[in-house]
Amino acid sequence: MFSTAINSVHFTGIGGTAMASAAAAMLDKGFTVTGSDQNVYEPMASFLAGKKIPVMNGYDERNLAHKPDLVVIGNAISRGNPEAEHVLDHKLRYCSLPALLAEFFIRGKRSIVVAGTHGKTTTTSLLTWVFEHNGLNPGYLIGGIPNNLSQGARFTDSEWFLIEGDEYDSAFFDKRSKFIHYLPEVAIVNNLEFDHADIFENLDAVKKTFGHLIRLVPRNGLLLGNGDDANLAPLLDVTHCPVKRFGLGADNAVHGFNLRFGPTATEFEIPSFKFHLNLVGELNVRNALAVIGAAKHCGLSNKQIQSAFDTFKGIKRRLEVKGIAGGVTVIDDFGHHPTAIRETLKALRLRYANDKIWAVFEPRSNTTRRNVFQQELAESFAEANAVIVAEVARLEQLPADERLHPGKLMADIQASGKAAVYLPDANAIVAHLAQHAQGGDVVCVFSNGGFDGIHGKLLARLGKK
Repeated sequence: MFSTAINSVHFTGIGGTAMASAAAAMLDKGFTVTGSDQNVYEPMASFLAGKKIPVMNGYDERNLAHKPDLVVIGNAISRGNPEAEHVLDHKLRYCSLPALLAEFFIRGKRSIVVAGTHGKTTTTSLLTWVFEHNGLNPGYLIGGIPNNLSQGARFTDSEWFLIEGDEYDSAFFDKRSKFIHYLPEVAIVNNLEFDHADIFENLDAVKKTFGHLIRLVPRNGLLLGNGDDANLAPLLDVTHCPVKRFGLGADNAVHGFNLRFGPTATEFEIPSFKFHLNLVGELNVRNALAVIGAAKHCGLSNKQIQSAFDTFKGIKRRLEVKGIAGGVTVIDDFGHHPTAIRETLKALRLRYANDKIWAVFEPRSNTTRRNVFQQELAESFAEANAVIVAEVARLEQLPADERLHPGKLMADIQASGKAAVYLPDANAIVAHLAQHAQGGDVVCVFSNGGFDGIHGKLLARLGKK
């Protein structure tokens, strides 16, 4: 597939964070790049426009009329898509994004793969900044946009390639997890929970695919795993490669103790060195411990790591303050799993200890639209003062016995003593908040999509109060 010259590449489904980032990075390397998607949400819409990558709105065979040398088909594309059908009909060269990355940019590099149910984007971003800050010029691919780096992917001549390893499948024609392609020399596994209910039957199926990743770590590599995670523990008991555990427990080789959480930062120690992290929350301490373990394995010192921590500016859509209007702080977060929502709200409670926190949630992912986390979802809002849940996306597409039950969700949240409402869309939510939110309140919006531009609409409406 990759044996002849490739000059032009078309990305079908370019709007995803990884696809858009990879497309931009390939453009930087001299390829002619085009793309198509049904909808491109922020921040990737502005990102692609800034790169001047032509993006066709909608999928159509005519989008391939220029006969690109290679078509990269995103994992959200299925049979019946006009471009996928055209590729198959005309026997055009095509591949998944993970396969493209493996053959064009990872093979021959020293690959560090960051995996886990939660914290992948933050951990990969922080690790990449540690390498970049210390002059190692790494190539990288991150499923988000770190503020220090301005884009989610870059391919360099460095020996290092750092990549966020997603367990989701690669494409309709390749049902293996994406991270199976990434040739890990070092594999970080932050945690392991059930997620992606549309492709994994149960927790054991998730464990199985993580086990496949772990098998790929070579004997001269390193497996770094969260030693505090009970689901992950059996998978770390391997002998084919070195294994180190990180976590807050004393049994881990890389562990934190004497933790001190502040409203904007965290301090923690490993033997003989105290670290300061400009992020809050226990989940971020674990992310940082994973970064420390990997960076030290690769030859960086504690002082070099801390110097990068001091200048790390976070990631878009991860506790990102979008603005303040009418005295109300509006925050955007990508959280779409009960654990992620719970930990994000715990971090917000540290930062805004005495303020009213509104949690606004869009059940949009293939897991949260289902009832697999019916009870856990209700419990995840414990640190919020009030909860607003948007209408469950595409609920009619699921069998009745698999659907999230909004009425029960509302009842369970209200039973804990919180105000909770179920509203149909972003406009209704903005109207509700404009009426009830007061100066000094904090509104955190949880969604893995564009949510109809709710942040801008809310800030504009609050600004008129």
